Amino acid sequence: MEQSANEGPSSPPAVEPAPASGGSVDVRAPHPVYWIIAAALVVIAVSLVFRGEQSPGQVAFAQPTTSGGLRGVYSFAAELSKGNHGVYMVDVDTMTIWCYEYSREKGCLRLAAARSWKYDRYLENYNVCDIPPEVVEKMVEDQRAYKIKSGLKPGP
Repeated sequence: MEQSANEGPSSPPAVEPAPASGGSVDVRAPHPVYWIIAAALVVIAVSLVFRGEQSPGQVAFAQPTTSGGLRGVYSFAAELSKGNHGVYMVDVDTMTIWCYEYSREKGCLRLAAARSWKYDRYLENYNVCDIPPEVVEKMVEDQRAYKIKSGLKPGP
């Protein structure tokens, strides 16, 4: 067999694999459910492209938000101590945090702690346990009065 100068090496003839069962190869059309899925994906893609006046970056939130930041109540699970678990709840709007402890023996939740940080955020360099928010409020007022008296600019 001779090859001309313009032709490359000849490729071997295509060989179809023989079916394992010895019968003919069964070539079927795709199942109708695949056409339904493809059509649904096309509808979703078209609706995403032509969404009307919504911006592409608009996100759906479970709670309404404002431009001032996140608001609402948030919760998260945590290990309170070894083998002791609970749920922390944070209410950003009322500036409150509280914690429920899960009692495995009773199979229930117990309120373990609750606290308002409304006045805590105004303190500087203070870290102590068992102090009620009313005492913190008084300390903040005293701190502000001291700064005014000494000529320093008071904080918020």
